[in-house]
Amino acid sequence: MFSFSDLTLLTAAGATAGFVDAIAGGGGLLSLPALLWAGAGPVEALATNKLQGTMGSLTSTLNYIRHALVSPRQLWLAFLFSLLGSASGAVLVQMLPHDFLEKLVPLLLIGFAIYFLLSPRVGDAPSQARMGLPLFSLLIGFSVGFYDGFFGPGTGSFFAIAFVFLLGFSLPRATGGARLLNFASNIVALAVFLFSGKILWLAGLLMGAGQIAGAWLGSHLAIRHGSGLIRPLLVVVSVLMSAKPLLE
Repeated sequence: MFSFSDLTLLTAAGATAGFVDAIAGGGGLLSLPALLWAGAGPVEALATNKLQGTMGSLTSTLNYIRHALVSPRQLWLAFLFSLLGSASGAVLVQMLPHDFLEKLVPLLLIGFAIYFLLSPRVGDAPSQARMGLPLFSLLIGFSVGFYDGFFGPGTGSFFAIAFVFLLGFSLPRATGGARLLNFASNIVALAVFLFSGKILWLAGLLMGAGQIAGAWLGSHLAIRHGSGLIRPLLVVVSVLMSAKPLLE
């Protein structure tokens, strides 16, 4: 259903989204509108977006693991609760309205942007943890995973701020942890869409190839430059994700 030029632009959008996602999250700001612009229906766009986004989040997660910025063994419980939360959200989204979240999330993201911009806790050095990993896994892994399955925008930012504020992670480690848990929540949504028959495979795989390239580059730059790159990009992405719904 897409022309060659459409597929070329979608691949480029996937690469750009993968780059942004690997550093600050929010790549869906680019990839989902690109699919809608190319003529995909809303459900097909969401399904295809999950396919390509999962490919990108896996790539960046593996890179952060390779550079010892995230440990699946350390975060296995949070990973599990993120899976369970996302599954619960994906089921309930079909039954409950999410008007409240549409109004609340932009305000939360603006708050996160201010926190990342001004807080001295956010940097390359770890700080004092405010809770243990088991409680973090239950509260944050499940709730943010649920949010991703139910609604979605800003999931990576929510995970990153939780790692910094509650576990005292440095910003590079928080970004790696956010990628791992976001990958977990993505898997569930992708599984749901796999059974729906709504994925546009050619577009999704081409965008996924772009995502892999963008995620590889973005994660490498984040690892190399640390909070000097991650912090301002998180602020920009949080503000941009807030702008459209607030204006509406």
